[in-house]
Amino acid sequence: MENFRIILTDKYFWDSVYNTLGISFLKLLFEFVTPILLAVMIYELKDGIFKKTVQTISYMPHFLSWIVLGGMLISWMSTNGMFNSILKSLGLITEGRNILLDADKYWWIASLSDVWKSMGWGTILYLASMAGIAPTYYEAARIDGAGRVRQIWSITLPLIKTIIGLNFILTVSGLLGSNLDQTLVLMNTQNQPRAEVINSYVYRMGIAQGDFSYASAAGLGVSIVSVILLVAENKLTSKLNEQSVL
Repeated sequence: MENFRIILTDKYFWDSVYNTLGISFLKLLFEFVTPILLAVMIYELKDGIFKKTVQTISYMPHFLSWIVLGGMLISWMSTNGMFNSILKSLGLITEGRNILLDADKYWWIASLSDVWKSMGWGTILYLASMAGIAPTYYEAARIDGAGRVRQIWSITLPLIKTIIGLNFILTVSGLLGSNLDQTLVLMNTQNQPRAEVINSYVYRMGIAQGDFSYASAAGLGVSIVSVILLVAENKLTSKLNEQSVL
């Protein structure tokens, strides 16, 4: 109980909670929506080499570790990296700067890079669900004069709402579980005030500093809150769609 009391008064722990929620909400906003949009666009493409190429390219980042992707991002966002070169060529900046050293930009870097890594892989469940939609629905819609956008809105999305609801439940339950690998790779002394998340703070306290009791108490607290979020979101989703209940 003493460890729990210390956690409640630990400024650095609550800073990590603040960063975790900020990054997680940005990831929820982008990472939940983009796989759906990408899956719909891929589904609308005609079968062929172009469609398979798009799928392959979008899947590739998922199979690379954060060590590899982090090294790429560190290189791209360095003073003389690709991003600064592009901004200079567009006339948006006159002098390059290391973007990763800017703490105020870290939340966006973390969320958008995570979207880049997981977006393609996240389309698999949606594409599998879309493949099970009977073509007769679309044929009837075309006969009635529905365009592609109307078909997507009135047929495709409603018929995959079960998978959308399931993924939303799992995403919300993981709001406090920001990616530890990503944080350890991209975090530095300059951006740490905005980059430190609960998992990295617990790791540093428990492993680096050897305070196993404190780290265990913090981890237990996060797990309890995550279960509460999971149950609450499941209840909320069940009110909207009974088939989406876990």
